[in-house]
This record gives sequence, C-alpha cells and structure tokens, in this order.
Amino acid sequence: MEPQRYVEPGQPACAAYPELFLDPALETEPVPSAPARVRRQHAALAAAATEVCASCPLLTACLYRAVVEYDVAGFVAGTTERQRSAIRDLLEIEVEPEDLDNLAGVVGGQRTVDHDEVVRLRKAHPEESLERIARRLGCSLSTVKRHLRKERKQPSGASLAARPRPTHTEVRQATAEVLAENSGSRRAAA
Repeated sequence: MEPQRYVEPGQPACAAYPELFLDPALETEPVPSAPARVRRQHAALAAAATEVCASCPLLTACLYRAVVEYDVAGFVAGTTERQRSAIRDLLEIEVEPEDLDNLAGVVGGQRTVDHDEVVRLRKAHPEESLERIARRLGCSLSTVKRHLRKERKQPSGASLAARPRPTHTEVRQATAEVLAENSGSRRAAA
C-alpha cells in the first residue's frame, strides 16, 4: 500500500482514499466460482482497505453504526456485508434495511412522503380514491399503493422485537470472533 495520506482531524480515514473505497471490485465479494484474478483483486483491495480502517480513529463508531444502526452496503469499518451479517447473527440483532421507498415517488421536487402519513390519510378518508390521496400528498399513485401494500404486509404497530442494543464492546468482540473464523477458514482452504 502507498504511504498514509493526511486525514483532517475528526474525519474518517477512508475519506483520504476514495479511489480505494469506491472501487467497484471492492463493493461486493466475489462468489467462490469467480475467476482467480477477480478473487485476488478483491482480496488485495480488501487488505488495503482493512489497513486504512485499522488506522482510523473513528473505526469503533463506524463499525457500531454499520452493524447496529444501518444495513449498509459494501466494505465498511474493515468488514464486508457478509461479515456484518454474521456479526448481527452472533449478537442476535436485526437491522431493518434502509427504506428507500420514502424517497421514491416525490412529484415536482416536493418533500418526501412519510409512510405513516399515507396510512393515516387512508384511514381518515376510506371513501376517497387512491388518486385523490396521492394528489393530497403530492406524490404518485404508485407511491400510495406501495405504502399501503407495505402496511398490509407489516402493520405499523408490528415492528421488530424490542431488544436492547449491544454495547460497543460487544460489537467489537463479535467482530473479532467473526473475523477470526473467516481468517481460519481461508487458511484451511489454502
């Protein structure tokens, strides 16, 4: 890896290496049947990114957010998506994926449409057409339908079971365990 770049105080180390962390080859782990060249390229990028992450003063906070608060994609805090999923399994936690539906269907650059607002309006005006509700909200008909389908599948009152969030220490311990298992399986495969 090249010499360490300057990072502004309080900024993540990855910000100094955008070409590394935004490389499409690092974004998704290759499948085992991928060509050796692709697997080697990913491994080299992951090793370089892991080194950058290890030097970052924000590593613990970044790891905690990526495991406990947000279901993010790509290589984050020295971990892959698969590793973060294994860490969550070990900690017995679930993280809801980002709800990008709230950002979809906005008409004319207006505000985003809140799921609860769609449901509330439908309950308050059951006789109104969905088109009328969409006009009231300033969104598309498909957005209203999508939110109502989502509500039928999982009513707003039914959320994931309330479980206390793990501590930063518990997340670090689970991460160390998962990473140790991964490195052991790589050595066994070699």
